[in-house]
Amino acid sequence: MNKMTQTMKSKNKQVGFTLMEVMVVIVIIGMIGGVVVQNVMGNLDKAKLQKSVQDINALETSLSMYKMDNYKYPTTEQGLEALLEATDIEPLPRRFPDGGYIPRLPNDPWGNEYQLLNPGENGDIDIFSMGPDGEEGTEDDIGNWNLGDYQ
Repeated sequence: MNKMTQTMKSKNKQVGFTLMEVMVVIVIIGMIGGVVVQNVMGNLDKAKLQKSVQDINALETSLSMYKMDNYKYPTTEQGLEALLEATDIEPLPRRFPDGGYIPRLPNDPWGNEYQLLNPGENGDIDIFSMGPDGEEGTEDDIGNWNLGDYQ
């Protein structure tokens, strides 16, 4: 065989991956991706629950300070906004610190406002998030009465 024939044979020989090899790699990448997504999404849900627990604890502490100054909690009508600025809705607060009790009201991790019920259905007051579904009174509500379930 001459050199030209050998060169032509080597050029005709294809180098690369077969369809089967490519498919196996795609399946493996898909399986790894599925496991990673499940773990990340699970941790994201846990992080949102923990944020709501921390927010509710902070709001409850601020409401306790409000009660110490004014001998009662804000009414449902006054809402959590009564922690930001002195309300003009009766009963008016006797004492109110400059700057309020908190600098701003947080939203829950799902973008909804935290709720206040006074009197509460589960205690003196209820502070709660309506949870991921955004509907009050469903089983995914997170409130100061069931925080232990999320810690």
